[in-house]
Amino acid sequence: MAGEARSDPLERLIAECYQADVAQVLIRNLDDELVNAYRAAAKRNGRSLEAQLREALWVMQPMTPTRIAQIRAEADRIRAMTPKVPQTPSEVLIRQIRDGTCED
Repeated sequence: MAGEARSDPLERLIAECYQADVAQVLIRNLDDELVNAYRAAAKRNGRSLEAQLREALWVMQPMTPTRIAQIRAEADRIRAMTPKVPQTPSEVLIRQIRDGTCED
């Protein structure tokens, strides 16, 4: 379960409590405005500042080869849901929207 994306907050909490090998990081010299923004976000989300920062790190984790493979597999899974539907490339749609030529 370690390293897998967890969408259920309770599942994440349980996994974190039972991980024997959990790293800790101390970050110094953070701007007060940045910390206050995360503090406000934590309050809005009903969690601690630590939990909010942990979530931010999880969401913004670097793209590793394993993570890229997981994202591609998820995209392939979603694409397979509509195998016979022609797909318009996003750059074509963007050009149509930009030029005002898109069709409803």
